[in-house]
Amino acid sequence: MSLWWASNMLRFDDDAPLAVTVPTRRRPAAVERRVRRVVADQLGVDAEDLAPDVSLSDDLAADSLDFVELGLRLEDEFGIEVPATVIDEVRTYRNLVDCVHALTREHRGAQRAAASDKAFRVSVQIVPAPGHGTAGKLWRAGPLTPYFAETIGEDALRAGAGARLEVSVPSEVDDAGLRRLVDELGWLRTREIQLSIRRETDHGSARESIRPHAA
Repeated sequence: MSLWWASNMLRFDDDAPLAVTVPTRRRPAAVERRVRRVVADQLGVDAEDLAPDVSLSDDLAADSLDFVELGLRLEDEFGIEVPATVIDEVRTYRNLVDCVHALTREHRGAQRAAASDKAFRVSVQIVPAPGHGTAGKLWRAGPLTPYFAETIGEDALRAGAGARLEVSVPSEVDDAGLRRLVDELGWLRTREIQLSIRRETDHGSARESIRPHAA
């Protein structure tokens, strides 16, 4: 799938590979599923065996090297840093999941702090799916911080599969800003939310035709 501009509107083409990252939603349940997959693969156990109170060392025979490699795998999976002092305190599967939750929250907090200084304003209209119980369209506007993007995503999910998320950004937002916006919201396509992003112009017409590519 690729990104393309037409009539100043950014849309998705399902016939070509996506040129930017579309992250998985980092909700608690999604985090746990990803941790479960990593642990099951690393330790060679059935994912169904990973009950909250199962001991990784006593019940699943994980040794010190397994814990080191688990930490590295989780860093790659979530884009976080897992200090050795933290992984050393893990005893049960629940401990590990709680640890990853805490580290991902800390990571998102750092991202929000960094993004707050360079966030551009976006205007959003959410059109509910046909026949969905949500009452009418929803409009939101604000700076594109991770928190605001999370709020938009939750609103879009409540509008039901097949809903439309229409986003407008100021004309001065560059291609890097558009990629950042897709990084924040592109995951909604996996939940059957249609996403379009428009760069506003002074006269409401297209001023350029570009195709962003990953570096």
